[in-house]
Amino acid sequence: MTQSQEDYLEMVSFLSDEGRVRVTDIAARLGFSKPSVLTALKLLEEKALIRHERYGSVSLTQKGRELAGEIRERHVLIKEFLGKKLGVNEETAEKDACKMEHVLSEETFEKLKSFMNSRNHKT
Repeated sequence: MTQSQEDYLEMVSFLSDEGRVRVTDIAARLGFSKPSVLTALKLLEEKALIRHERYGSVSLTQKGRELAGEIRERHVLIKEFLGKKLGVNEETAEKDACKMEHVLSEETFEKLKSFMNSRNHKT
């Protein structure tokens, strides 16, 4: 999956927490046009990660929920590390976590998770 596709999947997941997800909501949050969002959603639908009813709502499939959960876990953990452990301001931590979540190796992410869960390093 591309970084862009992961961002769309993550956004559908976040918006799902708030209720019904519409193309206009995704477009507004990500700052993209509705046609661009529709193109991206079609690709996610082809990968069986979402369901999109024409002119209706967008929802995650089970596979999509699992993958979105993994992406969100990475995002939250990295943002927490940057903000709480390194003292990066919240806005910068959010932006940086958004970028870093896509490029960290599994090994680095697991080490970071272990570090953050360690009793010796909790805030």
